[in-house]
Amino acid sequence: MKKIFYWSPHISKVATVKNVINSAFSLKKFYKEKIDVSILDVIGEWRSHKDEFESKKINYLKISGFEISNLLPVSGYLISRIIYFIVFITKIFKLKKLIDKEKPNYLIIHLITVVPLLLLYLFSFDTKFILRISGLPKLTFFRTFFWKKISNKIYIVTCPSEQTKKDLIKSNIFPEEKLKIIYDPILEIKEIQKKSVSKIEKNLLNKKYFLNIGRLTKQKNQKLLIDVFSKLVKNNNNLYLYIVGDGEKKNILNKMILDKKVENNIFLLGYCENVFPLIKKSSAVISTSLWEDPGAVMIESAYCNRLVISSDCPNGPEEFLEYGKCGYLFKNNDSVDLENKINLFLNESENSKFKKAVISKKNSKMYSLFRHYQKLNKILV
Repeated sequence: MKKIFYWSPHISKVATVKNVINSAFSLKKFYKEKIDVSILDVIGEWRSHKDEFESKKINYLKISGFEISNLLPVSGYLISRIIYFIVFITKIFKLKKLIDKEKPNYLIIHLITVVPLLLLYLFSFDTKFILRISGLPKLTFFRTFFWKKISNKIYIVTCPSEQTKKDLIKSNIFPEEKLKIIYDPILEIKEIQKKSVSKIEKNLLNKKYFLNIGRLTKQKNQKLLIDVFSKLVKNNNNLYLYIVGDGEKKNILNKMILDKKVENNIFLLGYCENVFPLIKKSSAVISTSLWEDPGAVMIESAYCNRLVISSDCPNGPEEFLEYGKCGYLFKNNDSVDLENKINLFLNESENSKFKKAVISKKNSKMYSLFRHYQKLNKILV
């Protein structure tokens, strides 16, 4: 019986959390033989998911010692780096002890990758280490140097998009034959269908609105969207924008809305547990991210038959939207081009929009749990 461990310690709500659970669940759901799948709880970060693990028959395997579950989520660069350092010094040899004892066939590594990779560099294991690139990797000097040193001992490196794979090939860090594209397991079809029928507030449905979903951060770049939308509203007061999410830029964005006097057209809705009813009723979903790889909201929106207006940021939207064939791409962080693409959407024929939506929905299905399992299963020899 194959035994697979997932290493993905995290200190905030990131898309990787959902992807790790969905990846583990896809193996439990579709693997034809018995399989033992465990998610390693490093600092108490997975404790709140224990009931979900139980329902999906995923093992919750705690690494003893230091944990900060009562402090999660944590934000801020300095604090996060302090926590990462503490994880490194307190967990590295506990992880080695666990691997030596349990002898998993595979360790799939997502976040704070330096801990398991340093172990792999220092010691020999029968366990195969799979490095999962989650999002656009920053190829700093240290990371590039370390990955090159360890590349021959890593079993496989998986990439979430074709462009990420191309970038890694150009960087000449890993042997090309070790790079495999495995799309993120974003779509749990039955769960989306169930959530999509939930009711939402009637006052939200009274308007035709554009929708933006994401943490209120520099990366998601909602500042650009508010700036552009405030200009559009001057010529069309029937345009509305809902922004779903929370984050450190909330007060700045709120002030921006008030300063531009568009509080009757642009609304910050805060964090929303279930966004699918909002997606289904929206006119289109807009992503102004400075980087994505590939962008879960874009894929979920496409599956829900909503067109996406996205920046052409690295490293996923261009590929997914087929360079504008099945969506609307604007130049990254370019307010003029974003305004032009929103106007293009507003003026384009319904027939043309329908054709784009059909293609984008087809593309979205590559990110289902089953498609992810099929790709992952090919490397679990």
